[in-house]
Amino acid sequence: MGLITPGIGLIFWMLVTFTTVMFLLKKFAWKPILSTLKEREDSIENALKAAADAKLQMAKLKSDNEQVLAEARNERDALLKEARETQDMIISEAKNKAKEEADKMIVAAQAAIQSEKASALESMKEQIVTLSIEVSEKILRKELSAESKQSDLVSDLVKDIKLN
Repeated sequence: MGLITPGIGLIFWMLVTFTTVMFLLKKFAWKPILSTLKEREDSIENALKAAADAKLQMAKLKSDNEQVLAEARNERDALLKEARETQDMIISEAKNKAKEEADKMIVAAQAAIQSEKASALESMKEQIVTLSIEVSEKILRKELSAESKQSDLVSDLVKDIKLN
């Protein structure tokens, strides 16, 4: 049992050694240890602040990026809308020009048809007049082949002239 219970001398020397070590630690090591701990605590706190600032900056950058993306989308949509409007305008102009050209072609064709029709009618009139004259000549030659008929016709014409 002597090994389990320390003696008074051992306790005394342990107390002397402990207080000496405590005094030496307090005198020489305690301040540097505390200042090192304080520096470490400050550096950890600064690192945490820097991390928080970085997080805020990242959030700000993210919101700025989202805003830039939204503006880019809006600009793209506006450009696409403008392109569609331009496309529609060009198509409608092309349709209008095509319609105008078609109308001009129709009017020109109708004028050409009318001209051809008038020309054909004039040609037909000339042919009818020519044929009528030929038929009249043939009829008159046949009827005026005898001299008695010719003299009767001349006398009738003379009577008509005197009356007029």
